[in-house]
Amino acid sequence: MGSRALAVLCLLAVSVSALLAPAHAVPAGGDDDGCEAESAGRDKAQALRLKIIAIFCILAGSAVGAGLPSLGRRFPALRPETDLFLAVKAFAGGVILATALVHILPAAFEALRSPCLVGGPWKRFPFAGLVAMLAAIATLIVDTVATGYFHRTNAKRAAAVTDEPAPDDRPARGDLESASDGHHGHAHAHAHGISVLAGPPDGDELVRHRVISQVLELGVVVHSLIIGMSLGASDFPSTVRPLVPALTFHQLFEGVGLGGCIVQAKFRLRSVVAMGLLFSMTTPVGIGVGIAISSVYDESSPTALVVQGLLEAAAAGILVYMALVDILAEDFSKPRVQSRARLQLALNVSLLLGAGLMSLLAIWA
Repeated sequence: MGSRALAVLCLLAVSVSALLAPAHAVPAGGDDDGCEAESAGRDKAQALRLKIIAIFCILAGSAVGAGLPSLGRRFPALRPETDLFLAVKAFAGGVILATALVHILPAAFEALRSPCLVGGPWKRFPFAGLVAMLAAIATLIVDTVATGYFHRTNAKRAAAVTDEPAPDDRPARGDLESASDGHHGHAHAHAHGISVLAGPPDGDELVRHRVISQVLELGVVVHSLIIGMSLGASDFPSTVRPLVPALTFHQLFEGVGLGGCIVQAKFRLRSVVAMGLLFSMTTPVGIGVGIAISSVYDESSPTALVVQGLLEAAAAGILVYMALVDILAEDFSKPRVQSRARLQLALNVSLLLGAGLMSLLAIWA
């Protein structure tokens, strides 16, 4: 899974850069449109040093965030069944929700409403909201179809095991003994079949958590790649400098949310490492791609604005659905939470804290 994850990341980076790279050939529209970039404050060498620092800082922050929930194997207080884990997950849900509604969606509207988009239908209709809605609906469809597929597959396997003859169901040593053995074999097969049909107590929940973690990673990776490319393409130290700590904390908080979902999915160690690496490396890879295309990339060109706006809107829709439906609503509606007022209060405070801190980061990033 690790090689496939990295291949998907590279393919996504190449596809986005291919769409954005020809942007320098499109006229910017002149000073009247407010689209021409100012040269004052541009320092490519100093900006490059800051971007290299950003790569290592963001990589470390992302890795720490994605790895923190996995510490439950060594620290019982952080295991998925504890109250502390629920509070951390509520905090992460607030972070992801604020990321979608405060960071990503406004950026999508801003890109698709830019004065640089002279022609086309972009200013006549709120395409950012439309794309976000369609992405949320598509996430719902993928969520339910994938979960239903796994349930049907498991049910068919259980039925096939139930229909198999039991090993003890064979004629031997006379009619009486055969009848006795057959009865015993039937009872054994029946009991075995029921155990397979029932599966582990958390089988249905496990399937759902696995679907949730994979869809959530898709939305987070798209957003992380875009912000990485935007940072890497900037040659203004005044723009890059505040983004280094802001994006480090941004990725740290997002990593906690994603890592919590991965832990609950109970993947194998190799899959957990691959998903953590994919998330941790996406923004640094995006910065590297942005550095590579900085000489030809014009962030105010129509092509770049449309691609960025549509991808950001889609990522926002995915993250809004995941935060509200698959993370917050699922945990807040548990009988264990609803029957304990203190736990409810703790989750609400944690949710508001996560959303508030991530919203505060919008001042810088």
